[in-house]
Amino acid sequence: MNLDQALQTYIVESREMLEAMETALLGLAHTEGEERAESINAIFRAAHTIKGSAGLFGLDQIVEFTHVVESVLDHVRDGKVAIEDELVTLLLSCGDHIGTLIDTTESTRADPDESVAHAGKPLLVRLSVYLDAPATPSMSVATHVVDADPADFARMGHHGINTDNWHISLRFGRDVLRNGMDPLSFIRYLGTMGQIVGIVTLHDALPLAADMDPESCYLGFEISFKSEATKGAIEGAFEFVLDDCLLHIVPPNSLASEYIELIQALPEGPARLGEILVRCGTLTSHELESALALQAKSEPAAPIGEILVEQGRVQPAVVEAALTKQKQTKDSKAQESQSIRVDADKLDHLINLVGELIIAAAGANLVARSTRILELQESHSTLANLVEEVRDSALQLRMVKVGGTFSRFQRVVHDVSREIGKDIGLVVNGEDTELDKTVVEKIADPLMHLVRNAIDHGIEAADVRVARGKPAKGTVKLNAYHDSGSIVIEVGDDGGGLNRERILAKALERGLIESGKALSDSEIYGLIFEPGFSTAEQVTNLSGRGVGMDVVKRNITALRGSVAINSAEGVGTTVSVRLPLTLAIINGFQVGVGQSVFVVPLDMIEECVAFSAEEGHDYTNLRGQVLPFIRLRELFDVEGHKGSRENIVVVKHAGQKFGLVVDTLLGEAQTVIKPLSKVFSQVQGISGSSILGSGDVALILDVPALMQKTNAASSGDRASVSA
Repeated sequence: MNLDQALQTYIVESREMLEAMETALLGLAHTEGEERAESINAIFRAAHTIKGSAGLFGLDQIVEFTHVVESVLDHVRDGKVAIEDELVTLLLSCGDHIGTLIDTTESTRADPDESVAHAGKPLLVRLSVYLDAPATPSMSVATHVVDADPADFARMGHHGINTDNWHISLRFGRDVLRNGMDPLSFIRYLGTMGQIVGIVTLHDALPLAADMDPESCYLGFEISFKSEATKGAIEGAFEFVLDDCLLHIVPPNSLASEYIELIQALPEGPARLGEILVRCGTLTSHELESALALQAKSEPAAPIGEILVEQGRVQPAVVEAALTKQKQTKDSKAQESQSIRVDADKLDHLINLVGELIIAAAGANLVARSTRILELQESHSTLANLVEEVRDSALQLRMVKVGGTFSRFQRVVHDVSREIGKDIGLVVNGEDTELDKTVVEKIADPLMHLVRNAIDHGIEAADVRVARGKPAKGTVKLNAYHDSGSIVIEVGDDGGGLNRERILAKALERGLIESGKALSDSEIYGLIFEPGFSTAEQVTNLSGRGVGMDVVKRNITALRGSVAINSAEGVGTTVSVRLPLTLAIINGFQVGVGQSVFVVPLDMIEECVAFSAEEGHDYTNLRGQVLPFIRLRELFDVEGHKGSRENIVVVKHAGQKFGLVVDTLLGEAQTVIKPLSKVFSQVQGISGSSILGSGDVALILDVPALMQKTNAASSGDRASVSA
């Protein structure tokens, strides 16, 4: 990997860490105890990693700014600074500025200049207030120097000491200061986890004054530590210098019997000696890696148990218990989940190739059937099954969890609710629901507008909510789930709901509907998607200008999706967005009308029945229920006479059924979706095209649009249909 590739990897990973940092900051209000402490540590680790990696590429502006953020977070970890709402908001803004610096680095491939970095100066001023905060008495480190010879302490670090305290032997590396680390800060942080009852500073490595390098660290420490923390937690206090120091942690003698009991109680399962010791807590993963590295260098290779005992990391009795446990199980190598980054363009190219493969396979199928050679048809059947598996696997590569999109709305709700003076929380469900990456990217902006609209228009002011008997804090809900081959994303709120009469009056005023025309609630609510329609009494920075909801619907429709509104005045509003799982390849059902072939998405088809309806009617009796239908021949003005026996394809969308009258049923087929050119953009009822094996073009039906047309045609009164 060259330097430019390494820099790009740093940029991508830094953005991921900033997203994780933002998510953790927004989640602090809902956590407490150990979970809250771990979130704070995760935030600190993200800032520290971004800073440390930036230093490798000479990105001084990022290093300088992030170092201050890291220092504040270090005070938060130590308990010197309480992380409250004001600090969370400040740290979120700092994350935004770091993101801007990283964006600039990506575009210039260099350290951001002073003009870009200057935007962070006000943030640094606000951060400095927290750096001046005095330490709280509860977090002070109680230490005293033990009257002992340093050499004795060093020896005890390797052979164990007869106390009931943890013994920590610590030697910092020469370059720890150059790497931006303060050795004493780690010891201070250790004091927050328990009591440092004894400490000796080892300075025997100090050179003569003339030879001393002021940027090098020559000190070591032997520490007696009283704490209920685990060995892994104690090692975690030195997480960021583990590769830059020598660290030995010897547990209290009283823990040896506990470790042995834990080992004996472990469930029967495949494990190596080191894994058993790590699992019971007497050994950390870092200690195991160090011992394995030493074992690899020794000739002949010494048993790992002997190395651990010699290093003083594990008591002999504990190793013996682990060896006994090991004899009860078989060795096996733990499976490691591996992942690899793939450029999105490469995935898109793969999907296109799979699409062409499907078209070619359909053509080969026609040839195989025309030859009437049984062996050739069987071979092609096998090939078709493999192509279908390749298609499913390729599409799965582009599937991502919608939770990644949902997480960004936590920040939106946090910032916007404070901007307009409302207390609003976001509840997310279904974040593990998967959707095609292309659809996720294109749906983000429409969802953003719906969320902001729910905050501004949907949720009432706190005093109004209390007067109506509601909690003062409003709630916006995001939910995603699969339904009939589609994904449904709901954006709901527990606000005041839509005012039906006000919408109706506004529509009459603008001439969108005729006076006296009867409309259902869903039709009236749908009027808010008309261009320029708005019932806002005041224009705000968020909404009220009549711009946005029509764009939302247009963008969703462009994705072959649909949008619907359900509202109850005084209770709340829910906007449901229904989208296809993928924009590339679908399972389709081909139907014929005259010489034309149309494709219906297979997931939307309920059944196919023989045509039966009275002359002049646009509905039929389907087992006692009225089923409206559309004649595709008339809708698309297909030439030719209808066949002797027509069929009805019963389709279902958004809980409603209607029929499509066709001449012939051609059967299932994998369908590669090709977009229509702009010349056909105004054609209603068609969402795309596909190439058949014969080379002819089949049009893909837009079922949601056809359903709307059916509902409009069937809005008049009909005579009842007898069973």
